[in-house]
Amino acid sequence: MYTAETRSIRVTVEPVYLEDQSSPSDSHYVWAYHVRIENMGQQTVQLRQRHWKITDSLGRRQEVRGPGVVGQEPILSPGESFEYTSGTPLNAPSGIMVGSYEMETIDGDRFDVAIPAFSLDSPHEPARVN
Repeated sequence: MYTAETRSIRVTVEPVYLEDQSSPSDSHYVWAYHVRIENMGQQTVQLRQRHWKITDSLGRRQEVRGPGVVGQEPILSPGESFEYTSGTPLNAPSGIMVGSYEMETIDGDRFDVAIPAFSLDSPHEPARVN
């Protein structure tokens, strides 16, 4: 698991390689990642935007931006958490993801929360530090 905390918002990510959805002979590798977002602070916040940077082991990069996560813009009161699972395909057997969520307080203060960098590793490539 990978964890980061920004302004009392904790983000934990656990990636899993999906062997049954991958086809290494076609250079198609798929991962799911489970995210838990916890509001450890004193203010209610709402997740407004996501921003991902995805780099595969061949150095190809892509960025993904958009509203919310999995079609939602969850509101987290102090002590609450939100969990979701999503996924990403790559054309290489490993890679790395990192990103941020834009949060907004009730007062309209917007700030970025770090999503920890996490490794996407398949059994089709020797393990190495990305």
